[in-house]
This record gives sequence, structure tokens and C-alpha cells, in this order.
Amino acid sequence: MRHFRPVPFVLNLIYPPICGICGKFNSNFLCNKCQKILETQNKFKIEKNQKSHYYFQEHIYFFEYQGIIRKIILDYKFKEKAYLYKTIVNFLLKNQKFFAILKSYDTIVPVPISRKRKKERGYNQSELIAKEIAKNIGIEYNNQSLHKKKDVIEQSKLNKEQRQANIQGVYELYQAKRLKNKKILLVDDIYTTGSTVKECCKNLKKAQPKKIGVLTLAKD
Repeated sequence: MRHFRPVPFVLNLIYPPICGICGKFNSNFLCNKCQKILETQNKFKIEKNQKSHYYFQEHIYFFEYQGIIRKIILDYKFKEKAYLYKTIVNFLLKNQKFFAILKSYDTIVPVPISRKRKKERGYNQSELIAKEIAKNIGIEYNNQSLHKKKDVIEQSKLNKEQRQANIQGVYELYQAKRLKNKKILLVDDIYTTGSTVKECCKNLKKAQPKKIGVLTLAKD
């Protein structure tokens, strides 16, 4: 029997509004108790970058990749708990400083995954988060300009040197004019060595944007 994987536009029909952490009914997908748990783990940081070979100007992240946050991200990515994007975004947007920073960007771009990986998983985890943020903030969402043209070994299975080599040349820029002179926020789930976001930003830089920022949920 073929295993059914939900597509994003029917997620809310399949999954009832529950807190993504404790599973109790909650219309905001995050109850007050679990909100406080995440707040204790919150390490909200904005790291400015001056290194030209990184291709982006700032990195924004909320958590260290450990404990309950690590479990949430792994569940979200690999255990078909797509509905967790609602829990994640609802927490992020309660941070007023972060909310104000988002308003300074013109467009949000998710890190793409390959067609094969998306078919297997049923969704792109970065795409769901980026789209939900864009919808709530009211800025442009763009998942058409950056594409992953081939499938590669999962970065999590490789060391630093292998990751850099593994990801080179796998992304491609389309419709560059849509991004020219814009402030772009690239969205991914985890920042480990930075190989993935650097390679994505290297391609985005070709569009001659005004600024590139990176948002990840956690930093390892």
C-alpha cells in the first residue's frame, strides 16, 4: 500500500489545532505551558557577518540545537509532523524584536530541497515556515528563484569538509530580476557548518540584492 503524505494546503484539514509539543488542543498550536518551556530555551541572537565569502550580512537564530529543540526539529523534518510549522512560527512571531527585523526585509526565500527529497518527505520544512512567516508579516514569499537541481547525501551524515564539497554546485538561480535590489531573508532549519546557506546565498548574490540575511531555528 502506498503511504500517504499530506501536501501543505490540506495540512489544517488533516491535523486538528493542537499544541505541537504536548498535543493538547490549542487554536494557536502552542499552549501557554509549552510557550514558557520554549522561552527558557530561547537564545535569540543576531550575528552580523563581515566575511565576504559567506555572502550574507546577518544570521538570526533562536535556539541552540539541543534538548527539546533538537527533538522538535527532528520530529518536524523526519517524522511527518508537518503541522509543527504552525507551532514554530507562532512562537517566533511573538518576539517583538524579531517581528520588527522581518519588516525590514522585502522577500522571504526558503532553502530548497530536491524533488526526490520533497516527494519522499511530502513537504519542504523550510518552505512551510517561510510561507507562514510571509503570510503573517505581509511580505513577499518567493520559492521560485532558488532551486536545488540535484539530490545529494544528507548534510547531517557528513563532516565539515565533506559538507562543503557535497553541496557545491547543487543550487541554481532563476528569475534573478525578481530579487534585484531587494532585501532577502533566506530561511533554513539548522545552521551547523553554514555550508548550505553559504552556497544558497552565493547564488542569491548573483541577483544583485540590496541585502541578504539568514534565518534558522537553531544553531549547532
